[in-house]
Amino acid sequence: MTTVQYQEAVEWLFLQAPNYQIDGQKAYKPGLDNIRKLCDFFGNPQDKIKCIHIGGTNGKGSTSNMLASVLQESGYKTGLYNSPHLIDFTERIKINGKNCEKEFVYYFIQKLKNLPENIQPSFFEFTTIMAFEHFYQQQVDVAIIEVGLGGRLDSTNIILPQVSAITNVQLDHQNILGETIEEIAEEKAGIVKPHIPIIFGDENETVKNIIKNKADKENAPFIDASMIKAKLKSDLKGNYQEKNIRVALALIEELRKLDFIISGQNIEDGLLHVHQNTGFIGRWFEFSQDPLTICDTAHNQAGLEHVFDQLNKIGKHKHILLGFVNDKKIDDVMKILPENAEFYFAKPSIQRGRPPQEYEDLLQEAKISYKIFNSVQEAYLAAKENCRNEDMIFIGGSNFVVGEFLEKNLEISE
Repeated sequence: MTTVQYQEAVEWLFLQAPNYQIDGQKAYKPGLDNIRKLCDFFGNPQDKIKCIHIGGTNGKGSTSNMLASVLQESGYKTGLYNSPHLIDFTERIKINGKNCEKEFVYYFIQKLKNLPENIQPSFFEFTTIMAFEHFYQQQVDVAIIEVGLGGRLDSTNIILPQVSAITNVQLDHQNILGETIEEIAEEKAGIVKPHIPIIFGDENETVKNIIKNKADKENAPFIDASMIKAKLKSDLKGNYQEKNIRVALALIEELRKLDFIISGQNIEDGLLHVHQNTGFIGRWFEFSQDPLTICDTAHNQAGLEHVFDQLNKIGKHKHILLGFVNDKKIDDVMKILPENAEFYFAKPSIQRGRPPQEYEDLLQEAKISYKIFNSVQEAYLAAKENCRNEDMIFIGGSNFVVGEFLEKNLEISE
């Protein structure tokens, strides 16, 4: 297999299957029939591995990587399935922090090309069965599976996990999951399984009650992670990580009850070495110190509120590069933009990317200092050139903006 063959195979995967990352809502295939057929075709590998299921609007990526790092420190061969990827497709499927081999991806895609006609999977269903099969083939001790979108009808919801968690519930993907917090919470609660412990990390009482009611109906133990008192630190920066640490600790406690051997030192070391152990980047990621350049993939109002609040606490003049996708409601985001800043807007270079010209009226209403650029890289170079003395740069608004930036600049910085 050559690099070109791998790239062509991955391009086929993106182009032939409906892909939410590219196409948005029209690629979303609710229901589990397809993934069940797909898993049956491959011998149901998801039933042959121990799994942990993590959902939520924000924080599920950070929480799953924290937990993976702790499990690795404890000596467990740990699979991790996250989405979307930032730079390369293989980031989605990892074992002990190493991306799955491109050769595996290539040969598995060849099998996918020869599926029976009665199985018509989405892009995410393809990647989900790929993860299950890889974890089974590599005989992981445990696999951490991140929900793709929602919960109840998400492809990952075919698993029977050891324990599940919902980090929080916020407004996001309303065009698919529902317009209200309550509707979205019901969808997220769909990952609750009979008798399987469910951990919830949000203080929102309305949402907490919805999740707890579902847990009660399923006779599933309900654990309120927001009640956990802990002063442990992580190398994942961002004030919002405190809540994710609590969820990770609650998950660890449930795993201990299932005879996983995890020491206090394993926990401390795991939380402090997430980047090193899992290769996780993109959450309050310090790209450089001169000038201080921070990336964060927060992409909905709730996530951006946390990030912008932290930016406001940094006493530097800011150059803020933002970009959004079509299905994000950005009207409210414009009302919470950080102060003491110049703004640089660009369209992420994917089909769903939203041209800033389409929302320029909102930029004008916000009365901010801004410029529009043809690409993320062009915007970044302009921001870097405009930096003076102790200024800083922030890059965010979308996974795709951060991924595009890192793909162009990580190798340069290294």
